[in-house]
Amino acid sequence: MSSGLAAPKSGNRILYIDDDETLGILLKKNLGRLGFEVVTVLDGMTGLALLAGGEIDAIALDHYLLGETGLDILPEILKRPDHPPVVYVTGAGDMSIAVQALKCGADDYVTKNVSTDFFELLAAALNQALERARFRHETELAQEQVRQERDRAELLLREVNHRVGNSLGLAAALIRMQVSLVTDPVAIQALQETQARINAIGNVHRHLYVNNQVGSVQVDAYLGSLLEELQSSMRDDMRPHTLVLHAERVHLSTDKVVTLGLIVSELVTNAFKYAYRAGEPGEIRVRLSRHGCKIRLRVEDDGRGFDPAGPATGTGLGSRIISAMASTMGCSLVYDDKSDSGTHVEMLFSD
Repeated sequence: MSSGLAAPKSGNRILYIDDDETLGILLKKNLGRLGFEVVTVLDGMTGLALLAGGEIDAIALDHYLLGETGLDILPEILKRPDHPPVVYVTGAGDMSIAVQALKCGADDYVTKNVSTDFFELLAAALNQALERARFRHETELAQEQVRQERDRAELLLREVNHRVGNSLGLAAALIRMQVSLVTDPVAIQALQETQARINAIGNVHRHLYVNNQVGSVQVDAYLGSLLEELQSSMRDDMRPHTLVLHAERVHLSTDKVVTLGLIVSELVTNAFKYAYRAGEPGEIRVRLSRHGCKIRLRVEDDGRGFDPAGPATGTGLGSRIISAMASTMGCSLVYDDKSDSGTHVEMLFSD
């Protein structure tokens, strides 16, 4: 009688563990006709030793063995890395044992008898188990390739961020050198502000490189670094101000952080220059917090105050930059006219 089963691929070596030597001979003969190479052993220890030698593609494991059961052997098989699939063999009426074997990690089960059906069912179960094992292996290989490609892409992107950060740092250094050759106070101020803007962008790329981040930046850490740099570059005897950051842990995309960094840099620079009288110390606070699906940025000082409807102080370029940057984030700046003193400005944007 033809079984109608497709023969397995060559090299499918089956280990059959059963203390019934006669059945092992019959199984070896019948599965051999279907293209399997069957190795039979009578006990679990011999089977495990043979498995350790490799070249076993699947295991048929009987439940009742001398002095032990297949459930004693199954965990030892599954402990091995890249273990072959296991088809559990039980007696008639042992469904609870079959269920237990499946829960322990067996790929399938068949009910043992001496009819031809048993050999055909076992062959079908082994074929399916081998196919699933091949699929799992191919999936793991594909996932590993994806991981490797992702790691290479992240490494390349980190290197790009490193080089961009270095290039921007070089540009800022050249501007700083130019400042030392200029005597016009207006030109010096314009160059210093340009340097601060370049540093604000360069800081983002340095954070992406140093912190192994790719498309997302931890904003609180970035703002801390930015404010340290702004205070170091702007604080002097005429502007002895202190920058204070209150920020929740927030992650944003690189593009949004670049824009946010420019806005903070402009607001803090304006506060440094205009909030307090010359020589008067003051505090400038930057707050970042999450409110539902929105993020709130707030910059505050306790100085002389600012009328956004009044004439621009200085060239007005900073205010135009802030408005343009806020517009790209889909929001606008709001000045708090209820505060008793100083300037309080905030913006609310989506992450």
